[in-house]
Formats: sequence, C-alpha cells, structure tokens
Amino acid sequence: MPIVLLISAMMLTTSVAWFETSLAAARSANNVRDYLQAFHAADSALNLCARSVVAAAGFEPQPVAFPTSGEPTQWKHEAAFEAGAVAPVAQWPGSLHAPQCLIEAWRLSTRADARAYLLTSRGFGRTNESQVWLQMELVITDEQIERHWRRVAARPF
Repeated sequence: MPIVLLISAMMLTTSVAWFETSLAAARSANNVRDYLQAFHAADSALNLCARSVVAAAGFEPQPVAFPTSGEPTQWKHEAAFEAGAVAPVAQWPGSLHAPQCLIEAWRLSTRADARAYLLTSRGFGRTNESQVWLQMELVITDEQIERHWRRVAARPF
C-alpha cells in the first residue's frame, strides 16, 4: 500500500508539472499571437500611409514651413499623436483598435531638394498593452523614393 501511494504521488506531481508547462506554453503562444497581430496591423498601416504620401507628393508643391533642425518628435507626445494620427483602415480583424499612422514632414538640412517624411504607425493586438510601433523615414526627390524602416523599441507613452 505505501508503494502504491508513493507511485500515485509521483504520477500526480509529474502530471501537475506537465499541466503547468502546457499552461506556460499556451500563454506564450497567445503573447506571440498578440504581438504578430499588432505587428502586422502596424506594418500595413505604415505601408498604406507611405503609399498615400508618395501619391500626394507628386501633386503638392515643395514644402515651405517645416522644421529645419532634427527629426520630428510629435509622435512621442500622446496628445499630438492622437490629434494627428489617421486610421488607414477602419478596423483590423482581431485587434482592439484600428491601426493608426502619423505623418510628419521635415526638411533635411543636407538635401534641400528632397521632401522628407517621418511616418509612425501603431498597431494593436487583442489588448491595449499589446502594441507595436513602427517607423519609416521617407525621402522623396524628383527621380527616386528612399524608404528607411525601423522598429520603435519602446512605447513612447
């Protein structure tokens, strides 16, 4: 009888460990799914905003009153981001909110003939905490378009 109880206790301990491992794996899979959901939403919003900027750049005159020193920083301020951001799609499937994109223009000090834009997008997963921020520097000259992509490592607000 004591041997049966010992074997039963060992089997119970092993099954509890397997259950905890499977719960941790399920949480990890959900977190990866949320991250990928937010990443793809932000990436799509960034591409749609870049297309609209490139399409509009052919019709607008050279920018006149843009900041001349440094990169734009309005995307780092919550009120400015919320006020200026657009949602290129009405809703992203499975996301808490539609992805957003903020377009900021600036003049490059080294290239006076170029139009430069900083595009910042934010995508959401199923929760407000699962956000991904992406950026693209878009430089447009008469004959070419340069895209410089980067991921924002930490949420600015």
